Amino acid sequence: MNTNTINFSQLFLRLAFAVTLLSAVADRLGIWGPPGAPNVAWGDWEHFLAYSNKLNFYVSPQVGNILAILATALEVIFAVMFLIGYKIKLASWGTCLLMVIFALSMTVAMGVKPPLSYSVWTSAGAAALLGSINKYKWSIDNLK
Repeated sequence: MNTNTINFSQLFLRLAFAVTLLSAVADRLGIWGPPGAPNVAWGDWEHFLAYSNKLNFYVSPQVGNILAILATALEVIFAVMFLIGYKIKLASWGTCLLMVIFALSMTVAMGVKPPLSYSVWTSAGAAALLGSINKYKWSIDNLK
């Protein structure tokens, strides 16, 4: 693959991950609309916690709430890292791990189809691919 293609692809993936992660956070904070509105998955923090605790049924609701907060914080942190191009490998592998945990939790709690339908495994693979790139043009990482 030529350098221009890799440069464009890594930038595209970084921006796609940043926007996707921030969109998920925006949904759980009600920014995309209230619960039940078209194209809104949760619509508020309470509905997101209920969903998160459904996926994390194997821990207490208190621990599940902490996991939801942790996942949300990591999504925001990784999104910002992708946007500014800082420690992209860390953000990529962290996102990959987050997606794998999400996909496994979805599979155990709801079956094989949901993580496939929502392309969670594809996201994990894309994050791993982004993490395997050696140089990130148009990034703070590239200034070193």
